[in-house]
Amino acid sequence: MTTIVQSIGLKGLEGYKVKVEVQVMPGKESVCIVGLPDACVKESKERVVGALYSLDCEFPDKKVIVNLSPAEQRKNSPIFDLAMAIGMMKEVNHFQDEIPNDAAFLGALSLDGTIKPVEGMLPAVLAAKKEKVKQLYLPVIPDLPLTSIEDIDLHFVHSLAELLQTLSGQLSMPLQTEPKVSPSNLAIKQTPTFQKDFQDIIGHSKAKRALEIAAAGGHNVLLIGPPGCGKSLLSETFPSILPPLTLDHQFEVMSIYQLSGVSLPIIHQPPFRSPHHSSSAVSLIGGGTNPKPGEVSLAHRGVLFLDEMAEFPKRTLDMLRQPMESGKVTISRAASTVSYPARFILIGAMNPCPCGYLGARDRYCTCTPKQIQAYQNRISGPVLDRMDIVLNLSSVSFDVESKEKRETSSDIRDRVIEGRMRQHQRYGTDQCNATIPIDHILQTISITQQKMVEKWFSQYHWSNRVQTKIYRLARSIADLNGDENITNEALWEAMSLRRGKVNGNDRLNVRVK
Repeated sequence: MTTIVQSIGLKGLEGYKVKVEVQVMPGKESVCIVGLPDACVKESKERVVGALYSLDCEFPDKKVIVNLSPAEQRKNSPIFDLAMAIGMMKEVNHFQDEIPNDAAFLGALSLDGTIKPVEGMLPAVLAAKKEKVKQLYLPVIPDLPLTSIEDIDLHFVHSLAELLQTLSGQLSMPLQTEPKVSPSNLAIKQTPTFQKDFQDIIGHSKAKRALEIAAAGGHNVLLIGPPGCGKSLLSETFPSILPPLTLDHQFEVMSIYQLSGVSLPIIHQPPFRSPHHSSSAVSLIGGGTNPKPGEVSLAHRGVLFLDEMAEFPKRTLDMLRQPMESGKVTISRAASTVSYPARFILIGAMNPCPCGYLGARDRYCTCTPKQIQAYQNRISGPVLDRMDIVLNLSSVSFDVESKEKRETSSDIRDRVIEGRMRQHQRYGTDQCNATIPIDHILQTISITQQKMVEKWFSQYHWSNRVQTKIYRLARSIADLNGDENITNEALWEAMSLRRGKVNGNDRLNVRVK
């Protein structure tokens, strides 16, 4: 007879149901695990046998075969330990109770029978829900909000002995102990706090307006200016005006962090990642023998800030082109191919030239035209095409700007949330203007306006992608202004945000004759 116990396997963030089939047959005393297990899974037999010995479970002098089905999927986690132990105990009649058909078991085992969590528990729980598992037995994980997940009964157990008592009905384990929350609602009700606030930034009113538009529509931004003019400060303050994550998005972000092995508390606000320009391509995009998420995935639903963007290797920057368009990263290796989500807002900051003072008011640029051209060419045309807003900054005068009234991040964030709510109501999804198909945008613009914009595009020789981004920018501006359709003023403002002049030139690259 064969005992079948259900568990969950992971391939990237995607989960699938795994049948752990256990059979005892005549032969030399041994435990054989089949079904494409890696070294971590092969070692499970030692942990499981040790845990069963701690329960005084008599192991037969026979051959035990454990098959992890589907056999064509590679298994690479000790998460199957608990299911293997249950199957072996049932096969040797250590307990007589039936194993529920709609139940799955997750967790690694210690030699004393204690059940431990592993990396990827949260995506495994979400995958179990997706696979219509009704009951899930797993270890206690205090750092994760698992009690907020609906439509699945979670049984938290500490040891094998406790699990056997639960299956026999001798011990009634508590299910969710916290009230469930609808995933469609915002998961944070208290006012978020940030170390930096837009109220503390003197001047840069145009930059603040541009970042507000970027936050409302999910647009990418490139900031260009001399050293010390405020590029990094504006970028690091940008998360303070982003809306909080919904519960679904929280689970999505925390799942990525769990798979990457990065310690992270319960997250309510969009993540902010700022890798150094010496970071390798693998750390930025993701990869490895067993592919792990990179910085672009860790910034999912949040912000990826590339300070000194021109100092990144050109090859590394060009790798951003696919995730910026598709919102995901596909990593292919000999062992497996996995995909991770990577829908982020990219904010880049760079100097206009090697010395940094091209176009500065009070400093003289010492760079030659050839040096300037070579420096700016580090940002390739395809990457520049994917930047929605190209903004040039200059140093501000404290005497003049410090007297002006400055808005708080909370005030700006309220307008951003209203703008996003208009988008969600219009499209019926959680997508923003930056990623919505252009057909939806063109429905809110007149034929006269389209012809006017086409003349601009012909004048500046912009690509079709840039044309699309200007329409999307104008749509975000109209949403912030509360307009049903795109207005001429919104189009003009979108144009001014995309032109990005450097020292009087209409393109990022300075053409010197």
